[in-house]
Amino acid sequence: MIIFDNFYTTSRNILFCASNRFHFSKINWFMKRNSEISSFFIIIFSFHCSRILKWIKSHVAVSGFQPNASSGMGVADHSKNIFLELKRKKVHRYVIFKIDEKKNEVVVETTGGPAKNYDDFTAALPENDCRYAVYDFDFVTSENCQKSKIFFIAWSPETSRIRSKMLYATSKDRFRRELDGVHYEIQATDPTEMDLEVIKDRAH
Repeated sequence: MIIFDNFYTTSRNILFCASNRFHFSKINWFMKRNSEISSFFIIIFSFHCSRILKWIKSHVAVSGFQPNASSGMGVADHSKNIFLELKRKKVHRYVIFKIDEKKNEVVVETTGGPAKNYDDFTAALPENDCRYAVYDFDFVTSENCQKSKIFFIAWSPETSRIRSKMLYATSKDRFRRELDGVHYEIQATDPTEMDLEVIKDRAH
């Protein structure tokens, strides 16, 4: 819980500083004029601060999720090999990865063959859960040269669980470092942030 405790402490300090700043600029003014009103105001303000802090801790410190500094998630050898097949042999158009919490590692969920297109890829992503993916994008340059760029996509839809978002976010950098040969990275929370036009613009 190191990450979450630090986040909670930081949030608490921010609220504390804000309350102190407000205290010196406003609350003293009340206290000089009416001690009963000022005391009531302070009680109400403190009550709301307490509720905010409870909400932060309950939503961030999700049950059972205790990542360390590097998230603790390993990368399955199969995942590395499949990526190399996409990169070197061009036998996959895309690969979608998921985190297997029982194995504590990133594994391959599904692949798409060379005949698959970008619509097939986006349709294979879950609507309400996070995933990592790589997509091999072929295109023709203005000089009529055939080229290919590999995209790493971190898919984290708004509708996914907070636990899943946190888990994938803290594991991303370690997993990404295992994929030597990726040209571009995209982080998307809805389909518009990773549609085909976005891919084309980045590739060119």
